[in-house]
Amino acid sequence: MPQDRRVAIVVDDETLHIEVRLIDGPATAPLMVFLHEGLGSVAMWKDFPERLCAESSFRGLVYSRPGYGNSTPRAPDAKWVPDFMHRQAQRVLPALLAALDIVDPPWLFGHSDGGSIALIHAASFPTQVAGVVVMAPHLDVEQLGIDSIAVAREAYLHGTLRERLARHHADVDSAFWGWNDIWLAPAFRDWNIRELLSRITCPVLAIQGVDDEYGTMAHIDGIADVVPGTVLVKLDECGHSPHRDQTAAVIAATVHFVRAQRHEGSIEAARQSNDKTIDEETT
Repeated sequence: MPQDRRVAIVVDDETLHIEVRLIDGPATAPLMVFLHEGLGSVAMWKDFPERLCAESSFRGLVYSRPGYGNSTPRAPDAKWVPDFMHRQAQRVLPALLAALDIVDPPWLFGHSDGGSIALIHAASFPTQVAGVVVMAPHLDVEQLGIDSIAVAREAYLHGTLRERLARHHADVDSAFWGWNDIWLAPAFRDWNIRELLSRITCPVLAIQGVDDEYGTMAHIDGIADVVPGTVLVKLDECGHSPHRDQTAAVIAATVHFVRAQRHEGSIEAARQSNDKTIDEETT
């Protein structure tokens, strides 16, 4: 069983301790970085990353973002601002990869807010990402999502949601209120990452459940409209968490996608090598 540990990083002159889980594999295997949902953590992925890495012959990096799991909690008086996902994608993730001496472009596997962070990172660093798999990402703010987040707030205050989340977060109020307050803030209604998508150059697989209570198909369709070659998977009998509702389908789709992309990459590399050899022989 992989062992969890904490890694210190510095972001904007602030030292953060990030909970990480490393999944071993062949030294030459590519790396998949797992980016959790808005209420997620290392623990909440359960064994899904290990299963996916085993099936796809990947190594894995699973981590809890600041404010979640056993990472540095959000200060009680700190309020997230509308660009909080941009900060995670453009500052926190690069700092973590550097701290772990990861230099080869990784694959990103993101769920919900983590999917949005994966897309922002791929758009911000287009040559530093091998490929992206996103489940139920957000491109903007829909009323459907706001309504469901408001329901989650009631469940946290008056139901069992706080107790259930507390099993996965050292400071459960840090995790919940950081996420819930910003998503329900009026200033967040204009948040939108659609204009960034045209900067993505790596392969993208986008997965969403037909019964997703936090977003419509407009999000993954919007990726396909802008990023050439995007592969879409729309799953029946599936809500906002495809890796839990349709585990086998998600693993199968991801394995097929990454193998196809790696095969195409090998063919392209061989072609370029042959072209270089021909050029050298003719000069």
